[in-house]
Amino acid sequence: VQLQASGGGLVQAGGSLRLSCITSGRTIKLNPTAWFRQAPGRERDFVAAISWKSGSTNYADSVKGRFTISRDNAKNTVYLQMNSLNAEDTAVYYCAVAKYPVGTEGLTMAYQYGYWGQGTQVTVSS
Repeated sequence: VQLQASGGGLVQAGGSLRLSCITSGRTIKLNPTAWFRQAPGRERDFVAAISWKSGSTNYADSVKGRFTISRDNAKNTVYLQMNSLNAEDTAVYYCAVAKYPVGTEGLTMAYQYGYWGQGTQVTVSS
């Protein structure tokens, strides 16, 4: 399984960015894919997850109503649309694939994911 994240950058507070995660591998459509983020000096935190099969989603409370995770099955790509960005959203964002083909509910811990992309930096200026 290989994951390639892109789309990060510098944006002003209140602005938007869309991250992309191109995926490849035999199990990719069986296991949920998620976005995590890690700010300097902090642990890697869950942002959102999506099931390839059902499209069901799960979000961290801190991003609900502002971020939207989606997938394009034909392109093997997961997106994270981020709106109303603020300084607290500044972090390196990683896409990840879960270890097992389970639902997205409760799939919020980094140890539950077995494959990780290289990360893309998002910086929000206030």
